[in-house]
Amino acid sequence: MSMIVAARFDAFAEAQEAGRQLFKKGFKEHDVSIFFVNPMNQHEHHSHGRHVEAGEGAENAHKGAIAGAALLAAAGAVIGAVAWMFSGIPAWSLVIFVGVGGYIGSLGGALVATKASAVRPARRGQAKEIRRAGVLIAAHVVPETEAIAAQTLRDFGGKDVERAGGHWRDGDWVDFDPTKTPVLSDKVPAHQTA
Repeated sequence: MSMIVAARFDAFAEAQEAGRQLFKKGFKEHDVSIFFVNPMNQHEHHSHGRHVEAGEGAENAHKGAIAGAALLAAAGAVIGAVAWMFSGIPAWSLVIFVGVGGYIGSLGGALVATKASAVRPARRGQAKEIRRAGVLIAAHVVPETEAIAAQTLRDFGGKDVERAGGHWRDGDWVDFDPTKTPVLSDKVPAHQTA
């Protein structure tokens, strides 16, 4: 397992300049990698080949849909029964009331159960909730070079400077997982911007 320091940049040009600064500080070309991280929920496949199917907060949507459908289907049945008794509409219209109530309830229930994923700034050394999209520069470090890499990346515009463990091979972070929650480095003050 290798130690890795990484930071997010808004543009490739900024990341390339930070990379040049790392080279000036003694890092070798095979110790630095620059790549783009897609926005959350747009990761078709990642290094493990596992497909990311559900968005953040969607794991309870089906439960909300079932509860909402049951609740509004029952309400539709009551409204339909009252309308049938007092207005003389045909009995088969009860099925329509129940169906429409169930459909609307399933949509509303799923929306209520799905929590909006908010990005909370993390404190140093603690996990952030999600990884933001952008250009990521990663540096393979050892304990003696970890702080130098983190400070250089931050000083040259890096945001969300993180420390990770991973497999580094042939100049690449080969087991990088864009869905894994990053942990901010404790070697630099947190520098969070959108």
